[in-house]
Amino acid sequence: MGFGCKWRSWILACLKSASISILVNGSPTSEFRLERGVRKGDPLSPFLFILAAEGLNILTKAAIDKGLLKGVKVGSDNVLVSHLQYADDTLFLGEWSHSNAFNLRNILKYCELAS
Repeated sequence: MGFGCKWRSWILACLKSASISILVNGSPTSEFRLERGVRKGDPLSPFLFILAAEGLNILTKAAIDKGLLKGVKVGSDNVLVSHLQYADDTLFLGEWSHSNAFNLRNILKYCELAS
């Protein structure tokens, strides 16, 4: 998506540098490192989610442009709609076919691997 190396290294450092401790009977245990991901309630989390959702949006649009995914035409103007995104929901709309389902599954798998 065009982010520079320095910016990407900052985000990676935020994700890899986290450590926590647990309160046991009111006393904290020694700190340990988190294995992966963002902690619940982390202020960085919504921004990372937006980046991931935009990646899914870009992949879906590219698949539509290349004819790999077929959306539906809606309204009297025949507006092509392939997906709708709102908050943390995505709704895919398209022609019911084996190839469309297969290509949509591949898009979702690629997003999973990339994220």
